[in-house]
Amino acid sequence: MDAEGTDAFERYARQLTLRGFGAEGQARLQGARVLVVGAGGLGAPAASYLAAAGIGGLTLVDRDVVELSNLHRQLLYTTPEVGEPKLTVAARRLSAINPLVTVAVHDGRLTATNAEALVRGHAVVLDATDNFPARYAINDACLTAGVPFVYGSVARFEGQVSVFAAPEGPCYRCLFPEAPAPGTVPTCAEEGVLGVVPGIIGLLQATEAIKWIAGIGTPLVGQLLLMDLLTHDTQRIRVPRQPGCPACASRSMGGPASIPSSPALMVVEHRTPAEVAALLAGPTPPHVLDVREMWEYELVHLEGSTLIPLSTLPERANGLDRSQAYALLCHHGMRSEMAANWLAQQGFTRLINVDGGIDAWARDVAPGMATY
Repeated sequence: MDAEGTDAFERYARQLTLRGFGAEGQARLQGARVLVVGAGGLGAPAASYLAAAGIGGLTLVDRDVVELSNLHRQLLYTTPEVGEPKLTVAARRLSAINPLVTVAVHDGRLTATNAEALVRGHAVVLDATDNFPARYAINDACLTAGVPFVYGSVARFEGQVSVFAAPEGPCYRCLFPEAPAPGTVPTCAEEGVLGVVPGIIGLLQATEAIKWIAGIGTPLVGQLLLMDLLTHDTQRIRVPRQPGCPACASRSMGGPASIPSSPALMVVEHRTPAEVAALLAGPTPPHVLDVREMWEYELVHLEGSTLIPLSTLPERANGLDRSQAYALLCHHGMRSEMAANWLAQQGFTRLINVDGGIDAWARDVAPGMATY
């Protein structure tokens, strides 16, 4: 055994002894490349653990420099490196973590124009982005290339993880057919994030990538994992493949993903809190369905609204009137959009997502309302 082989054997010893993983799983990792789009809060911990685990190659996509405000959550970087390009620091640090891993970098943004070229040749893509155009571009490129991607998202104390574009599984557009209007979903810079949250979600993304490549466990295909680290509430929501999704339909026919407009995916309206407030004051108001958890509802809610937590919606949907218009509400507008899209798949046609959730409602409609 050569020096490199001896190093690898010792380096991965604890994984090589794992039942169900062993030498075969390690060999699969060493033979695979992973594309990590974003080297920030999610990408930094995910890339670190993928490198340590012995993935054969990592390709990092980013164009930012290290900022002081990054350091409470992006432990790949240190104070003396503030002002340096993230890719320069990340490549250096990842190679130091594991010199057996090949690290490539792409200095720039992933866009709809270059996504297919970047995805090509990788076994898995990690979506560690913080913007919707890149996320949809990743989804569409992965469908075309037949490569799954591990989705991750964080805000405040909460995070989400799933695996999209896997064979027979849903794509991101099955859950979110259209990107929200600019400015309707607050960013981490606007509403903050507890530093450990992206660390935990990034590690879960790395875990899903390792599971997929090594062929172990049950990946989060068709499931969305929701975590609230403030309360340790964890939910898994079923995400079915949407029969009317034009991206998935293109995939099933063996052609490239194309994303035309589809009436089946357009039944959910997106309205601002001010617009919904006006509808509630009108002659035919929608009924407000609040899909947050009970503890959130008890803190603050809209008078006359009905609480149906997202995790209980599948079992309670049969009790809803399909002829009624519903305005779906949550904390920031993401859980409510999931609920609205799921109801649309069940045949409900009069659905409104309250963009920005009750947090935006307190800011734009009722400034005296409690916030959390």
